[in-house]
Amino acid sequence: MAKQNPNFESDPRRAAEVAETVKALGHPIRLSIVSILAKRDARVGELCEILDARQAAVSQQLRILRMSGLVATVKNGGVPLYTLAEPRLRELLVCLGGCERGRKK
Repeated sequence: MAKQNPNFESDPRRAAEVAETVKALGHPIRLSIVSILAKRDARVGELCEILDARQAAVSQQLRILRMSGLVATVKNGGVPLYTLAEPRLRELLVCLGGCERGRKK
């Protein structure tokens, strides 16, 4: 059975909450971080290496994702390990990938 589309037009509060989630993913580094964390938990240094980005930039984007409730930290030997706080983001990534493919010319 197909999932029913949400009725955002009749629930402005929910529409605003979902829009905040989409905004939190609306940066290439943040989207890439979520994509990595959808596959496995990672430390900041690992994310920097994978993304070939400076730690300051990655940490700034992680802060935004944490404040949005999309990622969380757990301590692993005293070192923060980042993980997805919202597992359904994996489904959203698949959907976004499909949307992007549909726009290619």
